[in-house]
Amino acid sequence: MAAADQNFDVVVWGGGTGGVAAAIQASRSGASTLLLTPGSWLGGMVSAAGVCCPDGNELSPWQTGLWGAFLRALEQSEPDGLDHNWVSCFGYRPTTAEAILQEWVRAETNLEWWWRSRVSELEREGTVLTAVRVEHGGEHRRVGCRVVIDGSDRGDLFPLADVPFRFGWEAQETWGEPSAPARVRLESEAFFAEQPVQSPTWVVIGQLQSDGLQKGRAGTIQPATQPDISAPFRKACDSFGLERTLTYGRLPSGLVMLNWPLHGNDWHDDLERAFSRGEDAEQELYADMQAHSLRFAASMQEASEGWMRLGKAFPKAAGSPAPWLAAMPYWREGRRMIGRHTLIEQELLPMAEGVSLAALPLNDAGELQSIAVGNYANDHHYPGQDWPLAVKSCRWGGRWTGTPFCIPYGALLSLEVDNLLAADKQFSTSHIANGATRLQPLILNLGQAAGAAAALSVELNCSPADLPVRVLQDALIHDRKAPAAVVPLWDTPWHHPQWSERQAAVVADPQRMLEGDLWPRDSDASGFDRNKRPLHHPRATRWSGRLVPDQTGGFTLHQSDGNSWPVITLEPSVHDWLTTLDQPVDTCLIGTANPWGPWLRISQRL
Repeated sequence: MAAADQNFDVVVWGGGTGGVAAAIQASRSGASTLLLTPGSWLGGMVSAAGVCCPDGNELSPWQTGLWGAFLRALEQSEPDGLDHNWVSCFGYRPTTAEAILQEWVRAETNLEWWWRSRVSELEREGTVLTAVRVEHGGEHRRVGCRVVIDGSDRGDLFPLADVPFRFGWEAQETWGEPSAPARVRLESEAFFAEQPVQSPTWVVIGQLQSDGLQKGRAGTIQPATQPDISAPFRKACDSFGLERTLTYGRLPSGLVMLNWPLHGNDWHDDLERAFSRGEDAEQELYADMQAHSLRFAASMQEASEGWMRLGKAFPKAAGSPAPWLAAMPYWREGRRMIGRHTLIEQELLPMAEGVSLAALPLNDAGELQSIAVGNYANDHHYPGQDWPLAVKSCRWGGRWTGTPFCIPYGALLSLEVDNLLAADKQFSTSHIANGATRLQPLILNLGQAAGAAAALSVELNCSPADLPVRVLQDALIHDRKAPAAVVPLWDTPWHHPQWSERQAAVVADPQRMLEGDLWPRDSDASGFDRNKRPLHHPRATRWSGRLVPDQTGGFTLHQSDGNSWPVITLEPSVHDWLTTLDQPVDTCLIGTANPWGPWLRISQRL
């Protein structure tokens, strides 16, 4: 065997959301780490792909780990705050995310980053990957390693490593998933072959010319107007009207993310070009996607009479085809690794009627296997009508949110290769479950878990497949820079003084969580620790008025000046107080207004 040109403890391929998280965490945990990326941007869907309105893990109990650290860095870096759209509680510019991730990577002395690289081969001896062959800087290099992490959107390394993976749909008969199609449909309907993965999008960034449609050049257009738009986008505004359609993904400085699934710029045609037909076919697909998205942007510009125009958000030096086009497509799904555990839809759904929690993943000995927490409701993208999915949403804090669920460690481990970890949306899930597990916040923390597992394996001189899950859980909970939740505790936000103790208590005895309340309710409904409150953006202010519950889980603040605001919260203490209200009450609150929600996001009551 030829000697390696260089050796690293951990090699990570792909600078996507999970890949960069894995590389940062592996390095922080003491492992010499090489990060290989095809381009010069970091973060994938949180930055280069332009999906800058994160979904899922929005409540403060789920704002932990690298996702929580990333969110708080965004809050400090965006002068106008994050409350700008109605698809998410957060919105930021792609360059802001990129700057944060670049700073984190540069700070790691154990981390080397080779951008504009390509993996050409993975060397394997039995169940172990031993080296990675890389093209970088015009040279071919052989890199020895102890652990390999696939941190790409599409599972790029699986074919190269000759490891089994899934691609496409699974029949309901396979695992009994309630939302999966019956085998007879898979075998007889062309749709399932034509749509093997969820539809991707090439994000376009627009620029609004004023805060509101009626204040712009298109002063005669009403916000709820359903304009006359040419095919194939004719129905794009039917559900919400023109203004709501455009402000769906509004970002700071009046930028808008065009990632519109309803007859918008999702792409559905001949997606296999990105997986099996070579680089030329892939580039042809990308050109088709970009042209489609630009046609959609042009239609929206025309319909708004110039209120929205093309914006500038992506630097050319980073590889973006144009300032308004993302540097890469937003892939919702690709190859999915066959792991030691496959996460299926039933593991995401409420464990019983009226219970806002999915079942905890336990092994035969009753030990908790979870290494990350997600809560997205589940969502699939295809042409035509929405795919019907089992409900996993609940009313909380004045809004709808998803039932939290756990990712077991085995879903990150290859079934056949002991030292291969998945760190992005290509980890071991069913096609149906992927709709809830593919979102930015969860993937950041899943990547963190993969990076921590890789470093611990090196430290303990074992393969990731043999790493005790309890060791990984303890490392994540007690991480010095970004402690990460491994169990979903509704009543314990990231800033709670007993957060780590409560996480560790459930890991030690998961049965306690299934038996009801774990500990007494905190008596201070305005904050668990007045010296350690959640961070408030400078734009957060006092709001006074009469708060009126609507008996369906919603709340409205009526001010003395005649204005009214729907009220939401991401804080358990405020939620607990809201749930006690059955009559209107005069109150004073601390929060941030989002006129495009519209809502008032409350972090504290006075």
